[in-house]
Amino acid sequence: MKNKNPIGLNDPLYHACHAKPVTRRDFIAQGFMAGMGTVLSGSVLSLFANPGTAHATLSADLEALKSSCGIATQGAGKIPFIVFDLAGGANISGSNVLVGGRGGQLDFLSTAGYSKLGLPGDTVPSIANPVSGLSDFINTELGLAFHSDSAFLRGIQDKLSVTNRANINGAVIPARSENDTGNNPHNPMYGINKVGSDGSLLTLIGSRNSDSGGNSMSPAAMIDASKRPTKIDRPSDVTGLVDTGDLVGLLSQQDSVAVMESIQRISAMKLGKVNTQITTDDVLKDLVNCGYVKSADITDRFGDPSSLNPELDTDIVGENGIFTQEEFDNDSEFRKTASTMKLVINGFAGAGTITMGGFDYHTGDRSTGEVRDLRAGRCMGACLEYAARVGVPLMMYVCSDGSVASNGMIDDSVNGRGKGVWTGDNSSTAASFFLVYNPGGTPQLIGATADSQAQHQQIGYMRSDASVETAATPAANNVNLLVETVILNYMALHGEQGNFASFFPQNGLGSSVLRDSLTAFEPIVNGVMT
Repeated sequence: MKNKNPIGLNDPLYHACHAKPVTRRDFIAQGFMAGMGTVLSGSVLSLFANPGTAHATLSADLEALKSSCGIATQGAGKIPFIVFDLAGGANISGSNVLVGGRGGQLDFLSTAGYSKLGLPGDTVPSIANPVSGLSDFINTELGLAFHSDSAFLRGIQDKLSVTNRANINGAVIPARSENDTGNNPHNPMYGINKVGSDGSLLTLIGSRNSDSGGNSMSPAAMIDASKRPTKIDRPSDVTGLVDTGDLVGLLSQQDSVAVMESIQRISAMKLGKVNTQITTDDVLKDLVNCGYVKSADITDRFGDPSSLNPELDTDIVGENGIFTQEEFDNDSEFRKTASTMKLVINGFAGAGTITMGGFDYHTGDRSTGEVRDLRAGRCMGACLEYAARVGVPLMMYVCSDGSVASNGMIDDSVNGRGKGVWTGDNSSTAASFFLVYNPGGTPQLIGATADSQAQHQQIGYMRSDASVETAATPAANNVNLLVETVILNYMALHGEQGNFASFFPQNGLGSSVLRDSLTAFEPIVNGVMT
């Protein structure tokens, strides 16, 4: 198939089978509006040899007060968490991440099933190379099995160094979700925060001004209005995140911190000698005292405004950076990703959502989806590579509202790559997946045998015709329970899955035995938690 008028990477998608876009979500899904960038930069930690170590130039007496004043440590001691919310119904299963039957990813589907997932018969993963006896269409370089020509995989490989790929593993969750709707409660960030994730500057961030911070909703029962994600979409908002006042302009950063420390000590001494005659005397004194401690701490960590700019981080942008200066300047999705990963991976926000628009790409060709998946993969790879450079673990979750299917027609254009065209929405082919980076070594799947590990790497399964088996797991036909499954796996990385029911007493994941079957990895022993 040849498309006479190929759709550009940032061009909007017009569908005769869809109503005209009306809502903000419609515009993002069809690419009429870019998912606004979380240009939240922030990591003063890049100034130090070990960014995972808190800056400790505050005097010891004030440093000791930070915890009692509710000043979070970097990342609250939890693994950074980033969501990629691909708006519009992206293909994840088959052509990107392999999904199979009961036995796991390599329990192959039928040829017709793979055709529905956009893979023609001569590229299905079940075909063995007669020379090697192995499939040329399976790539397990990241632990999780991808199709070897996956656009996600090619993008990740473009940004993630070969050395760092060995410390990554992942799991896929075949699970239906409705097509083209923001009502899918895919976003787990509130739950991630509930189990302990937090940032020293912000709790949650997201690239959309929504309750979830993304395109898809969060489960209603998990939403905490006081933790609503912060959205920033322009550089001026970045500099406005922290205001250290005029003192830093008059004095050096070091002298400014010293002045604020002195103010705190004098105030604390005076407060100790007076009674405010208010029944909440101790509370009032704590508020005043902690206000000065927080001001000193903020000036200590953020007195140099340049430390908040991802463009000045040589690990992110530049000759040896993840993005070239040209890429950073010319692609808003790269700037958005760079800003989010800067903040989350350095512990200044506990979790962040990156919404990318234009994934409603059943446009009668394959090329449109391929180039958009490739860029999404590059953004995913950038997050993993940055975590490796900073030296901290990362859990990265990828989801989309619904999915697509092919009728078997082939797109032989350069970008179509001889694959099946996407001809319509299909919620039954949907899946989500997550990748985990561990600086201490490859994350280890649960299970004593290869067969057992394969069933933990694919949580649920598909029927041979490439439709989700909705009875396989609680998550397979309920997006709320898909979110619970993701949070359970986040807790398991910390060895805390046994506390899941106490955090979520009304959960729908069943007994602890069933929950164990929904968990992919052993705890990360050399990461943030042991």
